[in-house]
Amino acid sequence: MRLRNKKWASGWLAEHNDLVIDQERATGLQGNWQTIFEKTQPIHVEIGTGKGQFIIGMAKKYPEINFIGMEIQESAVAVAARKAAEDEVALPNLKFIFGDGAGVETYFTKGEVAKIFLNFSDPWPKSRHETRRLTYKTFLEGYQSVLPAGGELEFKTDNRGLFEYSLYSFANFGIKFDPAGISLDLHNDADKMVDNVATEYEEKFSAQGFPIYKFVGSFE
Repeated sequence: MRLRNKKWASGWLAEHNDLVIDQERATGLQGNWQTIFEKTQPIHVEIGTGKGQFIIGMAKKYPEINFIGMEIQESAVAVAARKAAEDEVALPNLKFIFGDGAGVETYFTKGEVAKIFLNFSDPWPKSRHETRRLTYKTFLEGYQSVLPAGGELEFKTDNRGLFEYSLYSFANFGIKFDPAGISLDLHNDADKMVDNVATEYEEKFSAQGFPIYKFVGSFE
């Protein structure tokens, strides 16, 4: 879902290019992302960060990890970044990329990213749009190209059809997973909710009674 255009977004992003990296600059940082963070730490990336609730929550919860939120919508990335900038907690371990997450391998080198998050991605339900799903094999190839051996992929959705499709896609690609890393109703699984950081969509759909599906697996 696209946000309404924020007239202030373009100007705000131009003034905060230390926090939000545009697509052109991001490609130039390939292999050198640690240089823009205060500390050298593992990097975790969320593809499609939306309004930023998840990535901000993760950066606050895990200061020992550097986080990057990728978002293609100008208004969304501006809302997320401004929220982070105005948070009462300083977040030197958080940056954003204003760019297309479809080519993640153009931004990072092999092993530069330790973990990737996909949260409530567009399900693209029509079969002719299969190649646009972020869990399609060509996207998985991109994730594998930036993760180290054993690097993790975490996926959450409210869409059962997309979840079932994704499990099949992950299995065919050879992604390893423990059955304990799968939840068919996350918010009714007390053990898995202990460290859960929710997205805006997750809270909305869960409140409406929809089950939240979650998968965690690793690439060889």
